[in-house]
Amino acid sequence: MGKMKLPRGVIALGLVSLFMDMSSEMIHSLLPVYLVVVLGASALSVGVIEGIAEATASITKVFSGVISDWIGRRKPLVLLGYGMAALTKPLFPLATGMTAILTARFLDRVGKGIRGAPRDALIADITLPEQRGAAFGLRQSMDTVGAFSGPLIAMLLMAVSHDNYKLVFWIAVVPAFICVLLIVFGVDEPDVARPVTQRRLPLTKENMRRLPMYFWAVIGFTAVLTLARFSEAFLLLRAESVGLAVTWIPMVLIVMNVVYAASAYPFGKYSDTGNRRNLLVLGVVLLIAADGVLANASNVWLVSLGAVLWGLHMGATQGLLSALVADAAPADLRGTAFGVFNLASGLALLLASVIAGGLWTYYGPAFTFYAGIAFALIALVGLMGVTGRWVLSKN
Repeated sequence: MGKMKLPRGVIALGLVSLFMDMSSEMIHSLLPVYLVVVLGASALSVGVIEGIAEATASITKVFSGVISDWIGRRKPLVLLGYGMAALTKPLFPLATGMTAILTARFLDRVGKGIRGAPRDALIADITLPEQRGAAFGLRQSMDTVGAFSGPLIAMLLMAVSHDNYKLVFWIAVVPAFICVLLIVFGVDEPDVARPVTQRRLPLTKENMRRLPMYFWAVIGFTAVLTLARFSEAFLLLRAESVGLAVTWIPMVLIVMNVVYAASAYPFGKYSDTGNRRNLLVLGVVLLIAADGVLANASNVWLVSLGAVLWGLHMGATQGLLSALVADAAPADLRGTAFGVFNLASGLALLLASVIAGGLWTYYGPAFTFYAGIAFALIALVGLMGVTGRWVLSKN
């Protein structure tokens, strides 16, 4: 089982994720500091912008997932979502104020929302159940290669251009359009037996009842865990708060994402054959450790250690949670299930980012990360109790 090759489509979608994340993170790794240092925004404003952006993506995922189930096609929505995100990238260097940045982030995240659930459902469609942990882990790993190469490129460009933010934002447009070409010419949708006509959208009470209890337990656990893991923008602000020069701040995301990329696939493969509860417990414990280190960080080395622990947490949990959703959902409701999953995590991220921004503004960085520990402990208690049995039981 462990030697079975993953479908070519999984690798193609991984490359698509790699190039889009490279483009996005070239911008996002600089955006929080650009907002605070150049445009004079507060940490609370950053939290609100990040929260609204991510929540917008998650809400959109519900509708795109439902529509992909309804029409029986995934690729057109995947192409639309990535294409829209590519077209919004030039708005960032053209923006001159907070409103324009918020608009660009909003439209960019709408594109992310349109593509997210259909893409994940497509991976589940073309992958055997015993490979799903590895498949989602590999896609997440390749996505994360883009996530750390983007900040690395941004950091190097900032160094050679004497902190020219807009130059970096313009160059970020290129990999976004490469990503679109990969979808058009490299991603094929499999022939899947589906009803010829479906008169109603799948988002109905009857269909929601077809999703088992353990699916809803995954939703609840993910929402609480997301409250503990607010926007990664606060990792960048933490680095700035301990005195790291603006040019080198993207290094924090590079460190976190290198660890994430290196660990996601091995953790994903382990989740196909190993103890899933132990892996989730490990993921939560790693997040608690990361928050503890970041709360007490007084120099860049401690912030880097916190970023390493954060990356290991992401590697241990994100692919596994997607695999659990894929296992739970009937084939004709996979898009809807991933939409609901992403809606719950997105709304939780909105709340978490606003809370984190408020705590940071009024009480300082340490209190923000201590609050993360509190939410992570709640998630851990739930996982060790009845909720954990639901999360990990397919019956």
